[in-house]
Amino acid sequence: MTARRVIPGPFVSAALATTAFLAACTTLSVLAPIEPLSRSSFDPAMVAKGAQLAAIGNCNVCHTAASGKPYAGGRPLKTPFGTIYGTNITPDPDTGIGRWSESAFLRAMREGIDREGRHLYPAFPYDHFTKVTGEDIKALYAFVMTRDPVRAETPPNELSFPFNIRSLIGAWKVLYFKRGVFRPDAAQSAEWNRGAYLVQGLGHCGACHTPRNFLGAEKKRSDQAGGEAEGWHGPALDAASPAPVPWTAEQLYQYLRTGLDDLHAIAAGPMEPVVRNLAAVPEQYVRAIATYVATLAGQPTAVRKKKAEDALLQARDEGAAYPRIERANQNTAGSDRGLQNGAAVYAGACADCHDQGRHASSGGALHLALGTAMTIPTSANLIRITLEGIQPPDSEPGRWMPGYADALTDEQVKDLVTFIRAHFGREPPWPDVADELRKARQVKP
Repeated sequence: MTARRVIPGPFVSAALATTAFLAACTTLSVLAPIEPLSRSSFDPAMVAKGAQLAAIGNCNVCHTAASGKPYAGGRPLKTPFGTIYGTNITPDPDTGIGRWSESAFLRAMREGIDREGRHLYPAFPYDHFTKVTGEDIKALYAFVMTRDPVRAETPPNELSFPFNIRSLIGAWKVLYFKRGVFRPDAAQSAEWNRGAYLVQGLGHCGACHTPRNFLGAEKKRSDQAGGEAEGWHGPALDAASPAPVPWTAEQLYQYLRTGLDDLHAIAAGPMEPVVRNLAAVPEQYVRAIATYVATLAGQPTAVRKKKAEDALLQARDEGAAYPRIERANQNTAGSDRGLQNGAAVYAGACADCHDQGRHASSGGALHLALGTAMTIPTSANLIRITLEGIQPPDSEPGRWMPGYADALTDEQVKDLVTFIRAHFGREPPWPDVADELRKARQVKP
């Protein structure tokens, strides 16, 4: 009698995992194209709702090139793996999504698969959009399908090997993508749940404010603990928040609505278009987002409260009591030459505005003791703001700061940000100043 051979359990598990892994890399089903739909096919109320949801999702930013037509694609998104271009989501039948059914659109949002059965790169944040309800996705579909159709080919992505092999995204999904619509927390208020739904879903805030692993997946256990986006640092929104003064829900609401709050920095970098879009959506949506985000950091600890008191005291007491250059030299007495040089640059280029402090009705700028760019783990944001400045888009009214890319040498910029970090941030020196300055100089504002 022949002995029966038993295959060890771990080998079976490994074989099943390998099979699932390879199956995930295969091309999926193609969904039939449809004849382009007329605008009259869509309920105007659904289109209007979709417009609000698209603004919360910041869809126009990623799907519009710098000089292109709205939603016609072509905007480059630089990633550690190469450049991915935003696609044309106008209803053009040949280069856009004019032949996509609602089912195809739903599948792309929920599963990250296009009409032709190809996996979408997670630069399109379907890991967040999967949480969106079917009703809201239907409204978004109504909105994009009623935009002006634009014939515009999307440039091919520029990705290094093996990231240019699209089918491998299926394996990435097995490892990191979790499907599922948002589930409300019965212990929380309706407003909190609405905010959580928008932040975790359409708002995809974690895409910028959550760290990522070496394959570009968000570290979900560190949700909202600080991330990177387009060369900028997205500050932590959780208990690790570096804001010198803890945020309240009302302050967050004002910031998200206007980009400005008296005790916090102005919206800049990737956050500027987010605020511009949120200014156009109903107030209750923005208040819900603010309510949810305000809870992420929890109640401030005694240490945080003390830091906030110190920052507010410094901002209040550092007035124009004596000439700025004298004050700068006094503040750095006995320090190294770089700090002294940085203090002199600050006195000449920054102090006239920033030493005034800022109120919503004043022309002054934020006192830097209250700025988050001085306390985050990297010099990236402060360097980019210094070089590029802050200008309202398209000649819109708003706060303005000149850029100093052509006015300051690299040595002056390094000394300036080192001084600001030490004096206003009250933190140890950044180790990345030279590297971040080099990267920022390579990017045209």
